Amino acid sequence: MNKLFLSTLCGGALLFATAGCDVEQTRDGQLPDVDVDISGDPGQLPAYDVDAPDVDVEMEDKNITVPDVDVDIDSQEATIPVPDLDVTLPEDDE
Repeated sequence: MNKLFLSTLCGGALLFATAGCDVEQTRDGQLPDVDVDISGDPGQLPAYDVDAPDVDVEMEDKNITVPDVDVDIDSQEATIPVPDLDVTLPEDDE
């Protein structure tokens, strides 16, 4: 149960972090001239400036109600560490 919760939380955080990226193309791509001579222009790949968000993950203790593991369905409060996620998106240069 904890592994499923943590993997879902980390997957959501990763999705949020990648959706918050600011990508700007800084140079156009160029294909090489098509000829048999290998000493020709090698071409170039496009360049990108990627500003990724700053993600700070810390652990903090929270009191939550969890079910008792016995056969009866009583519940008890327990203190467990849960992630505390802070995301700082990059500044827009415009």
